[in-house]
Amino acid sequence: LLPQVCAQLCRRPCYCPWVPPRCPRGSPLVLDGCGCCKICARRLGEPCDFLHVCDQSQGLICYYSSASAGTGGTCNFEDDEEGCEVNGRVYRDGEVFQPSCKIQCRCFDGSFNCIPLCQEDVRLPTPDCPYPRRVEVPGKCCLEWICEAQDRHLLRDAWAAARAVSPVLRQPCQEWGTEWSACSATCGLGFAIRVSNQNRYCRLETQRRLCMLRPCPALPAVFP
Repeated sequence: LLPQVCAQLCRRPCYCPWVPPRCPRGSPLVLDGCGCCKICARRLGEPCDFLHVCDQSQGLICYYSSASAGTGGTCNFEDDEEGCEVNGRVYRDGEVFQPSCKIQCRCFDGSFNCIPLCQEDVRLPTPDCPYPRRVEVPGKCCLEWICEAQDRHLLRDAWAAARAVSPVLRQPCQEWGTEWSACSATCGLGFAIRVSNQNRYCRLETQRRLCMLRPCPALPAVFP
C-alpha cells in the first residue's frame, strides 16, 4: 500500500518553494512524507497525513481513524504517554523544564506545576531606604532592590530623627514574625504571606512562599 501512496502523491523531480515556510514556535522544519520539500512538522493534536508528518523529535506519530483509508489522522504520542505542551513544545511526564529563567516547571500527569526561581519578597520603606524600587540588572535574571532618595536632605533628617528617638542597637537581631497565612488557592499553586524581620538587615518585610493544598483536576484534552 505504501509504494502505491508514494506513486500517487510523490512526484519526481521535486518542485519546492524557493523560500521555506515560517513555522510557529515549537514546530521545526522537516521533510515531507515524500522526502522532498521542507514543511512545518505537525504538533500534538494537530491533523496529519502521509505528506504532513508529525514532529518525531517530540515522539509524535500520526494516528489514523478507523474510518476510510483516505481520512487523515491526528498527531499523538507513540506510546500514548501523557505529556505537557508549553509554548508549542511537548514535555514528557516527569520532565523538568524552564520556560524562562524566572520559573522552573515539572510535567506531571498531563499538567505542569511551576515554582518561581526569583525571590518574591516585598520591601517596606525604612529610614535608610525610604524609596525602595526593583530594577533589572544587566546580566541577571531576577529583579533586585535598590534604594532611591528623592531628597538627600529628607534622608539625612530621617536618620537624625531615628537616632534621636532611639540609639542604634549593637545587640543581635531579635527575630520576630507572624504566622503564615492560609494558602491563596484552594487547588494548584498559591501563595502564603507573613510579616517577619528574619532577613539580612533585621527589617520588617512582607514575605511570600508557595503553597499547594491539592492538585487541580486536569481538564480533558480537546482535539480538532
